[in-house]
Amino acid sequence: MTSASGTAAPGGPATRGYLDAASSEPLHPAARETLLAALDQGYADPRRRHRSARSARLLLDNAREVVADCLGVRPDEVTFTSSGTDAVHRGLLGLRAGRARHGDAVVHSAVEHSAVVHAAAWAPGDRVTVEVDRSGRVSPAAVAQAATAPGVAVAAVQAANHEVGTVQPVGEVAAALAGTGVPLFVDACAAVGRLPLPHGWDAAAASAHKWGGPAGVGVLLVRKGARWRNPFPGDDRVDERTTGFENVPAALAAAAALQAVVAEREGVGRRQAALVDRIRAAAAAVPDTEVVGDPVDRLPHLVTFSCLYVDGEALVDGLDRRGFGVASGSACTASTLEPSHVLAAMGVLTHGNVRVSLTWDTTEAEVAGFLAALPEVVADIRAEVGL
Repeated sequence: MTSASGTAAPGGPATRGYLDAASSEPLHPAARETLLAALDQGYADPRRRHRSARSARLLLDNAREVVADCLGVRPDEVTFTSSGTDAVHRGLLGLRAGRARHGDAVVHSAVEHSAVVHAAAWAPGDRVTVEVDRSGRVSPAAVAQAATAPGVAVAAVQAANHEVGTVQPVGEVAAALAGTGVPLFVDACAAVGRLPLPHGWDAAAASAHKWGGPAGVGVLLVRKGARWRNPFPGDDRVDERTTGFENVPAALAAAAALQAVVAEREGVGRRQAALVDRIRAAAAAVPDTEVVGDPVDRLPHLVTFSCLYVDGEALVDGLDRRGFGVASGSACTASTLEPSHVLAAMGVLTHGNVRVSLTWDTTEAEVAGFLAALPEVVADIRAEVGL
C-alpha cells in the first residue's frame, strides 16, 4: 500500500514507506493549496506602497499572525527567515550580540543540532558543553551552573532532540537560569507542529519543512523585550531581524500547514506514538539491537535504534531496496563520515544506527511492512560478514 507520501524511486520499487519525516515532512495538502493560490497574489515587494505590494504585505502579515496564534506568541515576535538553520544562527548569535558587554561564551547541551554547534563556534568566544544522561536529557541545574561562569552570554537547549526524540526540560532550564541574566535560546525545529512550544525562552527557531510546509522557510521567534541584536549586516526589509526578499507565498503556505498540523496534532500524535511503540518493541527484539532515547517523554513520531555488527549505510540501503526510506545518524550518513555527536554524548552505540520518523499519514500497513523487512535486512547484512 502506498500513502500520499509514497514516491517512485528511480530504478527501484515504489517507496511503500517514507519514514524520514524528521529530515523533511512531505508537503501538507493545506500548504500545497495555499501555495498555489498565493503565487498569484504574493509576488510583489511587501515594502512598496502600490496595490500589488500592499496585497503581498497583507499576505505576509496574515502568515505572521497565523504562526503566532499557533505558537502562542505575539505576531511582532515572529520573523520569517530563509531556513531553520538561518533562524537558529540569527536567534542564538543575536542573543549573544545583545549581551556583548557581559561576554561571548555560549553554553549548550552536548546533543544540540549541528546548526547550534556551528553557530556557537562561528565567532570568538568559549563554548561550554553540558553533558546529558543516557536518554539524551540535559540537567537544568547543570546548565544553570555552567551559565554562571564569567563571560557567558547565552545558553542554548533544544526543545526535543532531532535524532532520538527525547524532550528537553526547557521550562525547568529557564527557571534555573532565572536571576542569572543569561538568556535562553531554544532550537524548536524538531518539535514545532509535534508538541506545544515550551515556555521560558528568549529566542527560538523553527523550520517549516519539518511540519509539512515548503522548504526554504524558517521561523525566528524573539520575545518582546529580549536583548537581541542583529549579528549580521542589516537590511531595509519589512522585518529588521532578517535580510533579503521575503518569500511571501511560501511563508503563507508554511503558516497554513502549521495551522493544519496543530489542529490535527492530538489525534495524529496519539496514532504516531502507538505506531512508534510497536517499532520500538520490534526493534528491541532484533538480536544485539539497542533502542535509544527516552521511551515516554519523546517526540511522538520518532524512534532510533542501533544494531551491532551492522554498517549503518548498508542498513539504510538495504531498507531502501525494500521500499522504506529511513535515515542514519551514525558515521555512515555519507555526508559527514563522523559518528553522531548526539549518540556519542549519550554513551550509546554510534554505528549501525537507524532513525525512523513517521509522516502525518504513515499507515499501519507501512509500519507492518517495515517491521517485517527490518530483521531480514539485518540478518542479511550480518550473514555477508559471516555473523
